Amino acid sequence: MSTQANEPSLTGRTKSQIEADLGATRDRLAASVSGLIDEVHPTRIKQRTVGRLRAELQARLDDVRAYFFNARGDVRTDHVLSAGGVAAGTLTLILGVRALLRRRR
Repeated sequence: MSTQANEPSLTGRTKSQIEADLGATRDRLAASVSGLIDEVHPTRIKQRTVGRLRAELQARLDDVRAYFFNARGDVRTDHVLSAGGVAAGTLTLILGVRALLRRRR
């Protein structure tokens, strides 16, 4: 029993409809496989990771710039002085601890 392109089959669809469905399914499957390969390929994983890290680093740099400069680009002297004080205090602490440790020897 051969079914012509225009004659309905047992499922009520014509041969051309079934072939069109098969073609569409094949295209979706090919796209899915292509997307999966793209997702798990080591080069693409590396590219996505590097992109995320660059974006995160840029966001952190923007935060630091915003801390030390206002929207017009003027220096925020109070924040610069605060950061300088913290740096000076940290350096003093490190040098003091080093001096104490050297005396103990």
